[in-house]
Amino acid sequence: MLVLLPPSEGKAAPEAGAPLEPDALSLPGLAGAREAVLAALVELCAGDEERAAEVLGLSRGLRGEVAKNAALRTSGARPAGEVYTGVLFDNLGLAKLDEAAYARAERSLLVFSGLWGAVRIGDRIPSYRCSMGVKLPPVGALGPYWRKEMDAVLPEAAGDGLVLDLRSSAYAAAWKPAGAVVERTATVRVLQEREVDGVPKRSVVSHFNKATKGRLVRDLLNAGAEPGSPGELVDALAGLGYRVEVSVRGTARKAWQLDVIVTDVH
Repeated sequence: MLVLLPPSEGKAAPEAGAPLEPDALSLPGLAGAREAVLAALVELCAGDEERAAEVLGLSRGLRGEVAKNAALRTSGARPAGEVYTGVLFDNLGLAKLDEAAYARAERSLLVFSGLWGAVRIGDRIPSYRCSMGVKLPPVGALGPYWRKEMDAVLPEAAGDGLVLDLRSSAYAAAWKPAGAVVERTATVRVLQEREVDGVPKRSVVSHFNKATKGRLVRDLLNAGAEPGSPGELVDALAGLGYRVEVSVRGTARKAWQLDVIVTDVH
């Protein structure tokens, strides 16, 4: 099983640690593309702060991120699972997993990134600020840039098993499963069901969507579940107490879509 995750915009800044070693990152086929984006980001942020902040879409309160990016090659690096924070990762709770569950997380989780393309949670990275929606000179729009690179690398990483795609739309643009992979890919939508005037009504949740997805992955890891297909994933989640419905059955051109139905959001 390969689980595709979005990153968090906010990141923990490692207080100590050896600098980044780009050649040690997973998915070595992305090395050249990573170096091009890293070089462009460092150069941008080492220059005019106003221009860098505008390109990166940073508010005045986030201008410190420009200097952080300028120092990416020398800043301390820590495992990506410690650097990424936010609702999804807080609910995933990597630090609380036992040794076996954490080893499964290292094998199966892949976090997409505007800077790195995608990394595994054990890959050592510094804190950075560069979303997938950025148009980074001279590289250009990062979504289309990474899509070409990912097409050459991700099918092998996906292997012949399930791909559980939990990315947000901006990061989903960086790689779209195709061919045999798409039939083994499942996306998840979180719907809240409430009774309105005696009639059940469902609505898509946003903020709590991330929390549910984080808990869902945590529960799969803790249970040692290794579903090999979207159908097996439905059974595994049901066995863990989730209410799951298939809203789109996958084809050679379209991934499966699973709806996780919740009544309370927290």
